[in-house]
Amino acid sequence: MSAITGIIHFNDEPVNDSKKMMKALDHFPVDTIQTWNDGNAFFCCHSQWITPESVGETLPYYDCKAQLTITADAIIDNRYELFEMLNIKPFEQKNITDSQLLLHAYKKWGEECPRFLIGDFAFMIWDKKKQLLFGARDFSGGRTLYYNSCGQRFAFCTTIEPLFTLPYVRKELNEGWLAEFLAVSSVVDTVDVSSTPYKNIAQLPPSHSISVAGGKINLKRYCTLNAGKPLILRSSDEYVEAFQSVFNQAVQCRLRTYRAIGSHLSGGLDSGAVVSFAVKQLSLEKKPLHTFSYIPPSDFNDYTPKYLLPDERPFIQSTVHFLGGIKNHYLDFDGRNPFSEINDFLEILEMPYKFFENSFWIKGVFEKAHQVGAGVLLSGGRGNLSISWGSALDYYAVLLKRMKWIKLFKELNHYSQNVGGARLRRIPGIARLAYPFLDRIFPSNPQDPFSVMINPDFAKKTNVHTKLKEHGMDSTGWLSTSNIFEHRKNHFEELFHWNATNTLATKLSVRYSLWKRDPTNDLRVIRFCLSVPEEQYVQNGMDRSLIRKSTKNYLPDKVRLNQKIKGVQGADWLHRMGPYWNNFIDELEQLTKDERILEYIDGQTFKKAFERAKKEGPRPEMAPAGEYRLLMRSLILFRYLKRFN
Repeated sequence: MSAITGIIHFNDEPVNDSKKMMKALDHFPVDTIQTWNDGNAFFCCHSQWITPESVGETLPYYDCKAQLTITADAIIDNRYELFEMLNIKPFEQKNITDSQLLLHAYKKWGEECPRFLIGDFAFMIWDKKKQLLFGARDFSGGRTLYYNSCGQRFAFCTTIEPLFTLPYVRKELNEGWLAEFLAVSSVVDTVDVSSTPYKNIAQLPPSHSISVAGGKINLKRYCTLNAGKPLILRSSDEYVEAFQSVFNQAVQCRLRTYRAIGSHLSGGLDSGAVVSFAVKQLSLEKKPLHTFSYIPPSDFNDYTPKYLLPDERPFIQSTVHFLGGIKNHYLDFDGRNPFSEINDFLEILEMPYKFFENSFWIKGVFEKAHQVGAGVLLSGGRGNLSISWGSALDYYAVLLKRMKWIKLFKELNHYSQNVGGARLRRIPGIARLAYPFLDRIFPSNPQDPFSVMINPDFAKKTNVHTKLKEHGMDSTGWLSTSNIFEHRKNHFEELFHWNATNTLATKLSVRYSLWKRDPTNDLRVIRFCLSVPEEQYVQNGMDRSLIRKSTKNYLPDKVRLNQKIKGVQGADWLHRMGPYWNNFIDELEQLTKDERILEYIDGQTFKKAFERAKKEGPRPEMAPAGEYRLLMRSLILFRYLKRFN
């Protein structure tokens, strides 16, 4: 609940460079600023009070008996479990802070303590007796932690810029990071989650702890997610009951704030499930839930197919009216667009980014939540791969490969009744999913792919494609397999998938003094969902079956059983840029003359995309085009490199 920073000199040299680091955090709102200094060791915390226990807490906190000092940016969600394991007495439990709980965990389990923690956290502990600096970051990187190591000097911080105030930390571009950023075609920034855009700044990866002694650094992965042993229950109803129990626990512990509570709300199942479970709990406390829903501007003409819906208000309003207890906010952010937000986003993130389509409204929701006094902003961001897993057609492809003909045709019959259309017409598509080589022999539905941005010479110089291959990526810059089940497996085993979006969440959090909390990303929920057999996720022609059954009486059937229409956010990004189009084109023209950026990006690919954009103009229906997205990403990098200079 803080921006934390610290410096350790392992050669016992006094710390004299702390004031400038602290000054670099002054632009963030705080409730209190506290420091701890012991000669060669310095800790600082710019505290933002979110939980009831954090109000007025002493942080950094020093345990004089154990000679341990902690500074932490943390909300711990399994407090009651830890109380029992750590023998915390009942009269202490109400007021004990999360940072003190972390210190108790370290005293009991030492460097193994992160394995017992659930929540969003980044913390550092100075163990004076051992002359050891120890810290950890939560399993998905919900909070950031950057560091510089220079001989016997070690410094860390929640954000990057304060580290550059130290006289021995030079600001140099990390071309290895940049090569990965350009070679990966998705919104993922890099596959190396320990690197940053700066040579002399590293970050603690998600699911890792760090130990520093005598200036020597040891990183250790403490959490790996995989399917493990399947959960075998007697009936589908028992799976529903088990899911409701674990998900309700995940939602409930994320409501722990003395301030107002907000939530993202779209017309779909993920955020809808989060909101519905939250409202039930908050109603017991007679506390309203603020929901924030993005909608396109009034002059946007929908160009998308009938099964896509950019304006999800009909489904959102259905959820709001069904649940009650909600103060809903519909936000169109009129006049804002990805182009107008670039400079501010670079300031916030301290690095280039790719997710420009939604950038302006993601930030806008944080702004609005801050205005209503929220301390927590709920989200369902990881739901597609956890609580609402279950693609019907991909599951039917598995049945086809296993020659489960009777079950397949029964399922197809139900699916056609739910979605419409003849069941047999879906067989060719299912066959392509089951046997991907068919698409190579008989291509269908050609898409507008996203071209890889990287200059081939720069790629060769950095050997970046070899590194991507180690993580299952091919020359397209993304996973080489088209198998959705392999994608899910990769998503939970690799660490890079959520690094960029969680970096954004942390930095918006410290700017607006509120936390994004995602129950669909709860470690207990994910482990449960990974253990559920696939047949529970697709049943009787219903995709995402488990969450649909589990939200009966929680969500209106209009939302819960909808299999025909899918919400699509960000379809209006190009429409919004109309008034700025000439400025956009002029700046791209400048880019074509910049020798430095052309060392990094593929000039021919860029030129082709640029010519198309000048010819087609800002037609809204061009928003999904890979070439238009390439131009925006190139411009963001162009601005970043100019700022870097």
